[in-house]
Amino acid sequence: MNTSKITIKTKNLYLEGITFKYKDDIFKELTPEIAIYMYPRPAREIKETEKFISTSIKENEEGCNFQIVILHRKSKDFLGCGGIHHLDRKTPELGIWIKKSAHGHGYGKEAIIALKKWADHNLNYDYLFYPVDIHNQASRRIPEFFGAQVAREYDEINMSGKQLHFLEYRIYPQKK
Repeated sequence: MNTSKITIKTKNLYLEGITFKYKDDIFKELTPEIAIYMYPRPAREIKETEKFISTSIKENEEGCNFQIVILHRKSKDFLGCGGIHHLDRKTPELGIWIKKSAHGHGYGKEAIIALKKWADHNLNYDYLFYPVDIHNQASRRIPEFFGAQVAREYDEINMSGKQLHFLEYRIYPQKK
């Protein structure tokens, strides 16, 4: 399934497949502060962001990834990125980040709810896993909203060289 042309609308958001149109926003907004609890590190040069987008577009077209940009529904302002990764597995991974100036509005939760709903209608999965650093309280509230429990914990060194302690939540499909 080619996910590059899929769009999802929610009350406040517009989710669409990642494109180069947002390279400057991604480069500018994925700051060290935003990435502090994430595995990826912020790009040091725009070329790194371009490579990420190029790879994401290819994986979206191949159907193994659903990498999105998150936009404000009315203004179309860039808010962040997210996605469902490893669509070719029975346990895809959810991920998201929201730019600093858009924190506190529930956009991350709204985007994950929309992605989960899309997964429930379009994927045959055992569970979605959502890894989050133990110290990232705002991100932990998202899987907990679905009633998800921590299935495992592990330490990992992120791309910036910082050790993180991840809690892996499992979010199960809606029963049909």
